[in-house]
Amino acid sequence: MSGSGTDKTRAAIELDGPVVILVEPQLGENIGMAARAMGNFGLTRLRIVNPRDGWPNVHARRAASGADHILDKVELFDTVEQAVADCTLLFATTARAHDQAKPVVAPEAAAREFVAQVASGGTVGILFGRERYGLKNEEVALADRIITFPVNPAFASLNLAQAVLLIGYEWFKLATNNALPYAMPERSERASQHQMQAFFDNLVRELDKVEFLRPAEKRDTMLVNLRNIFTRMEPTKQDVHTLHGVVMAIAEGRKGPAKGGVLDGAQATRLRALLAEHGQGAAPHESGTVRGLARLLRRNPTDAERLLWEALRTDRRFAGQFKRQTPVGRHIPDFVSFPHRIAIELVNADETALIVSDRAARRDWLMARDYRVLDMTTTAIETDLAASLDALAALLAATADKAMPGRD
Repeated sequence: MSGSGTDKTRAAIELDGPVVILVEPQLGENIGMAARAMGNFGLTRLRIVNPRDGWPNVHARRAASGADHILDKVELFDTVEQAVADCTLLFATTARAHDQAKPVVAPEAAAREFVAQVASGGTVGILFGRERYGLKNEEVALADRIITFPVNPAFASLNLAQAVLLIGYEWFKLATNNALPYAMPERSERASQHQMQAFFDNLVRELDKVEFLRPAEKRDTMLVNLRNIFTRMEPTKQDVHTLHGVVMAIAEGRKGPAKGGVLDGAQATRLRALLAEHGQGAAPHESGTVRGLARLLRRNPTDAERLLWEALRTDRRFAGQFKRQTPVGRHIPDFVSFPHRIAIELVNADETALIVSDRAARRDWLMARDYRVLDMTTTAIETDLAASLDALAALLAATADKAMPGRD
């Protein structure tokens, strides 16, 4: 298991970068922490000039927190001159003005020179001085540039690891084009206007039940403000599904659906449009969302659905043979009989083209799996339920005849 931010299962970024040169460091812990800072930003070349406590150093190893690949390749030198002999561009880091006629640059400007010099095949060296008093004048004199940091003038001293980290950060940003190691995953596409409207209708309906939108003269303004809250969020499809669930959970409480709260025809049509749109290219992992929407439909039947469901439960011809708003694969027929492989589709007036298209695709999908599909209009159910039930009974009889041996 990886630690906080350290993941050895991922490939390390290998870059040609500047050489970090620590001049007479006094504590092994500081060397180790400097190596850790180098590892954070892809620096791998570490040279040490005359370390006070010798080398190797167990304290450095402990403080490096896994940057062993840097410590294993440390180069030791007796003098600064030896350590910088192959450098084609040398920088000295210092918080003090050494009264030398030498360009003084900030880490960001220095990093641009690092990148250019390394790209041309040169070797860049960066000198870091002793913990107690930094670099000597003659050591700074060897450098081509001085790097200093924009810090509080009254408290300008940085420890070795801090100084190495700031330099490494600026260099790594440029060398990797400021690429971040990860980004927020795009788990769902933006919610459509259909989805937003279905959610908003559901929200307003529940707010009306508790008389939230008062007084009447302020209702329109409150609705505009509410809508703007959600549009500013730019919610995804999954966000809208979650918000649907939140509203229904608050409305229904722990003991299940609240009394009343039946969707009218227009609201039912919008919710079916939401399901139809979600079904377009839905991935297998979204089946939980489909089931959640099926539960929402079950809790909010239209008048036609309630009439038909009551008949299917109580009429002896159909009792116990049908389920309501049950997913079959990623599709949700209005009613389905698994024993008879019959699906019932309710057709509302003024349905959108998207719903019609989705129903046709669902019909094809079901029929390809040997389901028979019966369309019933909500108008027919509400005005002549008996005729609709007779049509269903005839289909059941035909199905039974087909299943009996010797029948065509």
